[in-house]
Amino acid sequence: MEQRHLGRTGLRVSRIGLGTLTWGRDTDEHDAADLLKTFWEAGGTLVDTADVYGDGESEYLLGKLMDGLVPRQDLVISTKAGSVPDPDRRFDGSRGHLLSALDASLARLGTDYVDVWHIHAYDPATPLDETLAALDIAVGSGRVRYAGVSNFCGWQLAKAATWQLAAPGVRTRLASTQMEYSLLQRGVEREVLPAALDLGIGLLPSSPLGRGVLTGKYRNDSAPADSRGASEHLALFVEPYLDDTASRIVDAVTTAADGLAVTALQVALAWVRDRPGVAAPIVGARTAQQLTAALSVEALSLPDEICRALDDVSAPVHRYPDHDWSTL
Repeated sequence: MEQRHLGRTGLRVSRIGLGTLTWGRDTDEHDAADLLKTFWEAGGTLVDTADVYGDGESEYLLGKLMDGLVPRQDLVISTKAGSVPDPDRRFDGSRGHLLSALDASLARLGTDYVDVWHIHAYDPATPLDETLAALDIAVGSGRVRYAGVSNFCGWQLAKAATWQLAAPGVRTRLASTQMEYSLLQRGVEREVLPAALDLGIGLLPSSPLGRGVLTGKYRNDSAPADSRGASEHLALFVEPYLDDTASRIVDAVTTAADGLAVTALQVALAWVRDRPGVAAPIVGARTAQQLTAALSVEALSLPDEICRALDDVSAPVHRYPDHDWSTL
């Protein structure tokens, strides 16, 4: 699999990443082992998890599989910290919480470092410089090799990255930002992606298949029994993308796939993989067969006319102040 630099850093990652959101909950050890082995054998390196996935079981399971199935040094492990299961405070970006969470993640993963450590979300109750100081400490101690953020809006990302570049002392520049991005969710193009491109930050799209909807499996107004839309945990996650707008986009993707003699999954994934600024979409497959189908996109490059058609049908509405008024 082709490798890409993560942002403006020397770290190279496979241009498709493996997501582990459901590991330890909906995905058991046997299926997880099949997924990881399939990914590794295809040349995949980037594996993404978080301390809250499966209440820590995702990290634990990944660590267990690295202890014998796939060599640790062959993988680029990305995890996150900052989300908390507290209804009164969903995010905790304090230095104390983040560094304690990192130590717990390392213990579950069975490793003494992670390759990329993301702040899971912006915490308005904690000064941003305190949150970013945790990144500096983590990298300085050798427990983290590269750092990034997740779910930061445009101004938050720009502020964080600029602080790391401009503040005195040895600071850790942001390597990446993880955000939802697909043909069904192009909101990052408004401010986040331009900021990332300008600041040399690599984008790691989550849910690149529109939470599974872009595969076309929901076209008959029903959720297959083995799909996320029928899952007790993820049905509400899928539901927002089952509207008429999404249906029109899925129809266009399917039409493009038919014309190219490929699958809708391949078209949707190739589109987001090759967008400017994207380092590696994170694919959360349920089975090794699904993952193999996703990895088959490696050989596909969409023709320019197909890309333009998909761009048009899925174009978000961006008006003032995003419109280039200098052309008027």
